[in-house]
Amino acid sequence: MSKHAASAAELPGAYERLGIRIQKIINSPTAQKSRAALIFRLPDEQEDDWNQLLEEIAENDNVTLAYRDDGGVQIFWTVPKED
Repeated sequence: MSKHAASAAELPGAYERLGIRIQKIINSPTAQKSRAALIFRLPDEQEDDWNQLLEEIAENDNVTLAYRDDGGVQIFWTVPKED
C-alpha cells in the first residue's frame, strides 16, 4: 500500500465526522450535567447520514429524541441506578 493510500484510509468519512461532532456535543460538561443536548444538522452533512445517526441514537435505552420545529433535535437521557 502506498503512503498516500494509507493516509487516505485513516481519514474519517462524512458519517464518522458527523458522529464525532455529535459525540463532542453530547459529552460536553454542560450536556452531561443536564443530561440533554440540542443538535442540528449542518448544511454540508448528508441527510441520510443524519437520519442514520438519529436512528442509532434512538436505539439506546433511556434515550429520548424530541424533534423541534426549527430542525433541531433535543436528546434527553437518563442514567440508570446501579443495583
